[in-house]
Amino acid sequence: MKRIIITGATSGIGRELAIQLATAGNKVGLIGRRAEKLESLQKEIGERAFIKPLDVTDLEYAEKVYKELIDEMGGLDMVILNAGVGVDKILSPWKADKLTIEVNVLAFAHGLHFTFDYFRRQGYGHIVGMSSVASHLASYKAAVYTASKHFISNYMTGFRQKAKRVDADITITDIKPGFVKSEMTENVRGMFWVAETDKAVRQMIKAINKKRKIVYITKRWRLIGIVARLMPQFVWDRI
Repeated sequence: MKRIIITGATSGIGRELAIQLATAGNKVGLIGRRAEKLESLQKEIGERAFIKPLDVTDLEYAEKVYKELIDEMGGLDMVILNAGVGVDKILSPWKADKLTIEVNVLAFAHGLHFTFDYFRRQGYGHIVGMSSVASHLASYKAAVYTASKHFISNYMTGFRQKAKRVDADITITDIKPGFVKSEMTENVRGMFWVAETDKAVRQMIKAINKKRKIVYITKRWRLIGIVARLMPQFVWDRI
């Protein structure tokens, strides 16, 4: 039995992670903005679920919430930083770009930094971050989203290097999903290789349990990752 905090737990991947991990016998501390959805999820899961409504961009309050969940669960073994937003428009307003940066960059970095320090003091722990296959490329349609996912992936790489230099057993797993059915993707056009949420999450959990460093979900998206890294920028500019 592990004690796991999941951010962005009210829908999509986060919700399915909560259900599957709780079904496997773990305690799950669930964080999300929508209190009513958290309460509904808690009723579905039962006594293994602990909930805290939170806007992760409120960094000072977020730290308080993390500490409260840790106390209520009786400790912490893993954090899954899943909260994220995205915009798929060529001319997105600054307000939308700012929100993406606040959630995907600042709140993510704060959550990882807090849990890394906690696990360093504890001596062990597992941090899971949700980046994306999009971390390998830039897109005129989603410039801030792809940049934020690159930050997430690169930030985790740096902290994985830090983990090797501290006196603690800290695992950091970077999950890079392609297209997965969720509220975020339901209106996105031109998707392919779209995975059902339950299938994608089963693969994520299997990789997490194996303490993998980098995971593509579903597995075929590794091909896109390879192509994205090798393709010259002038080709991407014309796509």
